[in-house]
Parts: sequence; C-alpha cells; structure tokens
Amino acid sequence: MRIVAVGDNCMDVYQSTGKAYPGGNAVNVAVYLAELGADTAYIGWVGTDRYGETMVQAIQEKGVDASRVSVKEGRTAVTFVEMAGNERKLGDYEEGVMAGFSLSPEDLRFTESFHLVHSAIWGHADACFAYFKEKGLLTSFDFADKLDHELLTTLTPYVDYPFLSYTQDDGYIRGLMKKIKDRGAKLVVATLGENGSLAYDGKTFYKHGIVEVEVVDTLGAGDSFIAGFIYGVLKGFSVEACLEQGAQRAAKTISYFAAW
Repeated sequence: MRIVAVGDNCMDVYQSTGKAYPGGNAVNVAVYLAELGADTAYIGWVGTDRYGETMVQAIQEKGVDASRVSVKEGRTAVTFVEMAGNERKLGDYEEGVMAGFSLSPEDLRFTESFHLVHSAIWGHADACFAYFKEKGLLTSFDFADKLDHELLTTLTPYVDYPFLSYTQDDGYIRGLMKKIKDRGAKLVVATLGENGSLAYDGKTFYKHGIVEVEVVDTLGAGDSFIAGFIYGVLKGFSVEACLEQGAQRAAKTISYFAAW
C-alpha cells in the first residue's frame, strides 16, 4: 500500500525542558504508517533553520519518502507543548513557512502514484481534494475538534474517510456523522478520547473502546489512531478491526514520550 501525507509539519517544543521533537499531523500519520509497513511519502515545506534540517532527517530515518519536502527561506513551524501530568496541552503555534504552503504541479503529479492521500485541517491542502478524487485517489482528512469549521461542509464531498475528535458518544456527534456521511464519505470516524472511538457507514454505528496502557504522553494519540485505521482500511479489514487497529496504534504511542 502507498500513502502520501500532505501538509502540516511542526517541531513540538516541550516548554518544561526546551527539547524539540518532529511532529505535525501529516508527518505523524506518514511515520506511523511506515512503522506498520506501508510505503509512505510526505509533502510539505520546512524552513532554512536547524529545525528544518532536523525534520527532514528524522522523516527519512523513519523510512518516509521526503523527496517532495521543500526548503523555503524562513522558519520551520513550531508548536509549544505543555504537560499537565501525562496529558499534553498544545500552546502557541507558529506556522512559519507552512503559512504559505501550496502544492506545486509537480507535487500533484507525484501524488497520482499513491493509493490514498491524507491531510488535515491545518495542512493547506483542502483546495486539492477535488483533484485527488478526480484522479481516483482514496482520501482521508483529520478535522480534529473543529466541528463547526466550514470545511466540514465544503470539503467532505471529496473525503472518503473523515476523522473527527470529540469527547463522548452522544446525539450531537452521531447527528454530525450522519450529515457528513450523507455528503459522500465512505465511512465517518470520531475519536472520543478515553471513551474510545465511533464509526458510521451509513447504516450502522460501530463503537470501540480504548486499549488500557500506562499513559506517558498523549501527544500523537489521534494521529496514530488515524494511521492504524487507514492501514486497516487498505488491508481490507472490517470496520471493527480497523477501529481495533487504530486503538492498538494509539495505545503504543501514548506509552512513550513525544509523538515518535
């Protein structure tokens, strides 16, 4: 299976220690899928600073194709992370060169050799999803917890596997998932934190719990769930097995420090 992730990368800077680790939704999903054995690539921009060098080197070391990562004059994106116990809280986000990110014609042609393309709400790639669908690619997109964002209306007709982040299984999230499914998605998925996950295929809601582990750092949990779920989809797993695959991958991620 071949997956290309497009859009946001950032260095996660832990304010308590000053240490910085590579991350960002698209990068994380590509790395986690590579760890599962998929052939993955990442398209994005980094700056001309040391963080840019660190990002590219780290991605390559994880076996992700970084040939379409462009170095632009300026600063690599940074997210400041605070820890409250073992729960991570995202602070200020400095987008750096990624603020101007767009896919070049060469980038778009590069994506055409993949089975699935993934991006997220901070990835600046939403304008290309009609193109991806026109070329026959499967698509996934992380809307995170931005459940009132206009992209939930305008983009979802071009997203096969939209991912949402919420807190519990209730009428609100089920109603929203139904609306999104009606716009054309193959399957809508919501992660619910400690309450597990929920998927909807247009007929049935599938609910799954979490995998109990000792939590060290929750950073990257949602991204790793997405990677596990996508892996299951492309392997032809059942919905229940895809949810389990996502839960297992998330449990692995939260058992160590930083995203990967």
